[in-house]
Amino acid sequence: MRPTHSGTMSKLKNKKRNLEENADEQLPIFDKDGGKDGHLDDGDEDQGDLSDSEESVFSGLEESGSDSDDEEEEEDGSEEKSSDVEEDKAADGDGDDQLSAKEVIEPQTDGQHSKEKKKKKKAAGKEGGEESVASDRDSGLQISSQVDEYEHDTSDEEDIRNTVGNIPMEWYKDYPHIGYDLEGKKIFKPIRNKDELDEFLDKMENPDYWRTVQDKMTGADIRLSDEQVDLVHRLQQGKFGDVNFNEYEPAIDFFSNEVMIHPVTNRPQDKRSFIPSLIEKEKVGKLVHAIKMGWIKPHRPKETTPQYYDLWAKEDPNSILGRHKMHIPAPKMKLPGHEESYNPPPEYLMSEEERLAWEQQDPEYRKLSFLPQKFACLRAVPAYSRFIHERFERCLDLYLCPRQRKMRVNVNPEDLIPKLPKPKDLQPFPTTQSLVYRGHSSLVRSISISPSGQWLVSGSDDCTVRFWEVSTARCLKTVEVGGAVKGVAWNPNPSICLVAVSYDDTVVLLNPGLGDRLVCTATDQLISSYEEPEEVKDQPVQWAVAEGEGHEQGHRLILKHPKAVRQVTWHGKGDYLACVMPDNGNSLQVVIHQVSKRRTQNPFRKNKGLVQCVSFHPIRPYFFVATQRYVRVYNLIKQELTKKLMANCKWISSMAIHPGGDNVICGSYDCRLAWFDLDLSTKPYKVLRHHKKALRSVAYHRHYPLFASGSDDGNVIVCHGMVYNDLLQNPLIVPVKVLKGHTITHDLGVLDVTFHPTQPWVFSSGADGTVCLFT
Repeated sequence: MRPTHSGTMSKLKNKKRNLEENADEQLPIFDKDGGKDGHLDDGDEDQGDLSDSEESVFSGLEESGSDSDDEEEEEDGSEEKSSDVEEDKAADGDGDDQLSAKEVIEPQTDGQHSKEKKKKKKAAGKEGGEESVASDRDSGLQISSQVDEYEHDTSDEEDIRNTVGNIPMEWYKDYPHIGYDLEGKKIFKPIRNKDELDEFLDKMENPDYWRTVQDKMTGADIRLSDEQVDLVHRLQQGKFGDVNFNEYEPAIDFFSNEVMIHPVTNRPQDKRSFIPSLIEKEKVGKLVHAIKMGWIKPHRPKETTPQYYDLWAKEDPNSILGRHKMHIPAPKMKLPGHEESYNPPPEYLMSEEERLAWEQQDPEYRKLSFLPQKFACLRAVPAYSRFIHERFERCLDLYLCPRQRKMRVNVNPEDLIPKLPKPKDLQPFPTTQSLVYRGHSSLVRSISISPSGQWLVSGSDDCTVRFWEVSTARCLKTVEVGGAVKGVAWNPNPSICLVAVSYDDTVVLLNPGLGDRLVCTATDQLISSYEEPEEVKDQPVQWAVAEGEGHEQGHRLILKHPKAVRQVTWHGKGDYLACVMPDNGNSLQVVIHQVSKRRTQNPFRKNKGLVQCVSFHPIRPYFFVATQRYVRVYNLIKQELTKKLMANCKWISSMAIHPGGDNVICGSYDCRLAWFDLDLSTKPYKVLRHHKKALRSVAYHRHYPLFASGSDDGNVIVCHGMVYNDLLQNPLIVPVKVLKGHTITHDLGVLDVTFHPTQPWVFSSGADGTVCLFT
């Protein structure tokens, strides 16, 4: 193998010498025009292109040569050096001293040549850098070129600048180099010191950024051509890479569908196809032996008789859905009785009245589906007209009616009743009727008690307002007004003695003059000290100061509303008064008055539904508005809707708020009382149906865990409603007492209830014109 290798090497070197001689012959031609700049560089580019490309092709062979080859290389190197020196001298002889900066004459060795290649690899994108001509271990001179030697390379071979080989480039991912050259020195990666900002600027400024990719083999940036971009787009769309390929061209059948006379191949069969196989003989012997021993049983002839399978044969009878456990036979029909006889006894025959009543009844309510008849003999009995109809219904019952066995749970009914404390353990609460306040001639619609608990005010349809002493049931004062009184409310502020009375479209603020004279005097001074502002604004309500006879009776302020006022209620501090004017077609249903400044405002631009009643929150700045089905909670400071409670009833009649502020009860005309826990849900926590008729009024006690409800059935039901500070514990609601003391008049019973502010007493007003005190 050695002579062959040396012969090949000598041929390649001769070819290399011829190319170099041709280059030497061409150089003086360009030297003749040496007076012009730039032509010398063109000649060097051609020379460098030829010499360096040739040297790069044979570089691998030169390194693998023997010592004799090295000697020959030295001779070749000396010849190249001499030729280069002659060229330089010839150039100097022509007087051309204007050489470009790229023509640098420098001594080089093979080691320097490899360093030159490494520098070329490091320069990103500058593939056409300075290329070296043939080098030797001795120093020599060389002319550099600027032409990319791979620009016109049409070979399909792999890029020869990459000396790593066909290996995964991920191996060099964490290293600064990308392989080794022929001398075993590292080939460093090109410097890519771009940070994210440089990358972003390049992305914005470079129009070809989107089509620039990095070559993993060389580390250089390559700009994809239009054909390559089109190829990538086609591959992403799942198309073929070749544009000219037609995937829908008709297929060519290798074999025709016509049956030919001659076979495809007329090759004669082998001789082994006629000789019995020894391997098959051995297998057949084993099978025969297995059949004789009974290990293999031959196929039995198929039975032609049909076979039926039991679908439930493999089911577990002990399972819940087992066949025997869940099998429920169809109910048997009732056997015919005497009434179905053709000659029934006389008591089974219907009279004329019974027959008419039977015909008027619906078929589903009749005891018998036919009329009993009497015939003289069996031959006289006609065919039964409903026979086919009854048979058809029986068939429907058998295969359509679902039959299910219900698992009955043996539970003691007493265990289902919740364990409630005994009423004796929940005392005190009102139990007996102590006093009856008589004096009104018509039904008493509203009552209210003073903050001290000493006085009681009641308004009636007899157009009077009466003030009572609680302890003695004595009427101290009677004030006549101009209409049936719909609502009365005592100011809850103990330092102000005012009572709001509503009748028709008027609200009157009364000073009854009861109790402490200093409080009554201070109240009159507070009202008389009002000064009208300079700018008078239009208000929906007209304020007027009472004079003359009305002032003597106690009238202080008169408020004229555009519609009839149904309810009045005070804020806890006693300065604000809310009035309800139910009207489905108008937005002005609720107004709030400020007594100290005599201002009126409409808090709602549009009311959603017919407003039934309103109430102020006892602690926080919330305002409760009850419509027919919902209770809306508004934040007066933020002026927004906070919650919307769904009462689950048809028509809300009354509402009361717990002194703690976290619970609300609503009474409705459909006999329900709904307890809401505002922290728990917007739906009722409990719904009580203790009353048999519509609820008219509900009330909380200020200090005791009690609430009461009055209904048209004439009863007042007192319940124990304990609210715990622990949020994890739900309220305890226990009915404790049913109080009866009012007679039902015109289908109306108890119209209003209220609690004493300090004692566990409850007041109720009824349609019979009386007010009762239960203690």
